Amino acid sequence: MKTKTQSEVFCIGKERDWEDLGGGVKRQIMGFDESIMMVKVRFAKGSIGKLHDHFHSQVTFCAEGKFNFTIGNETREVVAGDVIYMQPDIPHSALCLEEGMLIDTFSPVRQDFLDGSAVSYFGDK
Repeated sequence: MKTKTQSEVFCIGKERDWEDLGGGVKRQIMGFDESIMMVKVRFAKGSIGKLHDHFHSQVTFCAEGKFNFTIGNETREVVAGDVIYMQPDIPHSALCLEEGMLIDTFSPVRQDFLDGSAVSYFGDK
């Protein structure tokens, strides 16, 4: 099922809802069109983004906190100000070491986020 493929021009954070993904993780979908999407993801300490992969290119900016990221076979600590690039179809995961927020950018749009069909890789939802 295809859903809306363009956000509003101005995506004001305080006017947008946060979606509880379970396991101490919340997501706020921001700007998007068919070719790109930006999403804020807030993690409680100890939250885990389970190992998963997808066909999208992903660039993640660590806005706050500290995380252990595993990309393929490499694990590195990431702190505020760092960026991670995940090529399509590479397995990746994250463990939140200190409460924080990641800014994820995907290409193309994560249609599964918009239509709710994505299998969650957070908590037990």
